Amino acid sequence: MTWTTSDMGDLGGMTAVVTGPSRGGIGYDTALELARHGARVVLAGRSQGKLDEAAAGIRGEVPDASLEQVILDLSDLSSVRAAATAIAELGPVDRLVNNAGVMATPYRRTSDGLEQQLATNHFGPFLLTGLLLPSLVASGSAFGGARVVTVSSVGHRMATSAPVGDPLTQGRYHRWPTYFRTKLANLLFTYELDSRLRAAGLAVSALAAHPGLVSSHLISNGGSFGPLSRIADVAYPVISQKPAQGAWPSLMAATADLPGGTYVGPSGPAESRGAPEVVGSNRRSHDADAQRRLWEVSERITGITYP
Repeated sequence: MTWTTSDMGDLGGMTAVVTGPSRGGIGYDTALELARHGARVVLAGRSQGKLDEAAAGIRGEVPDASLEQVILDLSDLSSVRAAATAIAELGPVDRLVNNAGVMATPYRRTSDGLEQQLATNHFGPFLLTGLLLPSLVASGSAFGGARVVTVSSVGHRMATSAPVGDPLTQGRYHRWPTYFRTKLANLLFTYELDSRLRAAGLAVSALAAHPGLVSSHLISNGGSFGPLSRIADVAYPVISQKPAQGAWPSLMAATADLPGGTYVGPSGPAESRGAPEVVGSNRRSHDADAQRRLWEVSERITGITYP
């Protein structure tokens, strides 16, 4: 049977953290649907203005939505630590949706000395997940155990290698290959995390999702196509789906009865659009050595050690 948002059921009593919930992106629609189904949603984003805008939009459709707001800049590890502390003070967390990300941005090093895409798309979520692990464990067995959902991309298939080298070393930068490696990193992280959670006997699972091709502001906001970004704004919607549909895989991964290590994406041609279903990922994402090496690098860079 085809999964739809009506299958989400009553999520009253659930606390879900969604990163990157700005209007116009899949994070917003992920948060909206979770709130519509009764979950308390923690909106975690970079600016108070965009958080307020997202909250107002959600309450415009769900007047009694239970929302919290936390400032979170995933490219800044100190911001991640502060946000994790604020979220932990809200109590147990049932769902963490690592949605926020950047795409093919111009070269920039963060205050931590990390390339911006890798910092935002991988190291920030790695640290946030680790810091919130006690809150996830504390949720107990409600809603089938706690769950971490990390948003990847069909672009992971374009990565020619895993980002397992020293991230503090500055080499030649190519924005799209770097983006593809960060999306591969999302899957390496998910599979290794789920394996470690099972080995530790914790009632938390890790899943991944990808939205297919989505007409959002991610491309133009990041300047992904440089001077062609305005053209992309016009052309991309023709071949893509709306953010609300792009959120379906994340919502299915967060709420359906699925085992850890599951990857969810659109069911249409080339996984570009359509109803969500369980999909596969490439061989590199299942490379156990790459999973381990990325994990070790991530612990060293972020200073956190998981169980």
